[in-house]
Amino acid sequence: HVLCEKPLAEDFTKADEMAKAAEAAKLINMVNLSYRNVAALHKAQAMIAAGEIGEVRHVEASYRQSWLTGNHWGDWRSDPKWLWRLSEAHGSKGVLGDVGIHILDFATFAVGMTPSTLQAQLKTFDKAPGNRIGDYTLDANDSATMSLSFPNGALGVVHASRFMTGYGNVLRLHVFGTEGAIEIDHGQAWTEIRACTGADVHTQAWRQVASEPVHSIHHAFVTAIIAGHGGEPSFRRGADLQRILDLCFDPAACKATPIRH
Repeated sequence: HVLCEKPLAEDFTKADEMAKAAEAAKLINMVNLSYRNVAALHKAQAMIAAGEIGEVRHVEASYRQSWLTGNHWGDWRSDPKWLWRLSEAHGSKGVLGDVGIHILDFATFAVGMTPSTLQAQLKTFDKAPGNRIGDYTLDANDSATMSLSFPNGALGVVHASRFMTGYGNVLRLHVFGTEGAIEIDHGQAWTEIRACTGADVHTQAWRQVASEPVHSIHHAFVTAIIAGHGGEPSFRRGADLQRILDLCFDPAACKATPIRH
């Protein structure tokens, strides 16, 4: 039985191979998508599945970091543990490869849907003379945006960046439906979930929502082993998310139509 860190593999082909092997061997297999430990996410998923906000129309999600604009985690200009994350030659796939799978899982788990179409933009900002520091060429993406559509026609935007100044490590999710809306604000020391539903829709009133604690990924893994079945998020889930992330690196998925003025 295997609990693997995220991402499951470097690309979908390898992730798919791992998922098929684990399934064929009938092993419990899970990916440590650690934000599944957030109770508010499960509360939002349950409310959306129960139809409390009606039909989902819009999804907005962001993973916000700012260690390229602040030194709260150290000086990335001189510390190799951060510099390697900025260099493709040192194994980095940028912010998308680092935290993209987290925010993509966060958003799609909440709404219970897998995207049906994708347009992506990746951006590497100038950060040093010649975009190089010593042996490190600073060419990995710093910011990534995914424009998505879902099988029910809903639209979504998922964004991850290391240039969101003022945010250490924050995930935000907004889901808007025909009969209500839910938002989650999750940081390292807090989690808030609010909803606008029922009669509040007509007054734009938002109310705090209570969420019960949930078991950790590690607890779920051990429980699945004892039971002899189950275990989510599985390798298959990790592979499916990796398929979407891989598409973001495909130039065909990154083309935007110029706006003529």
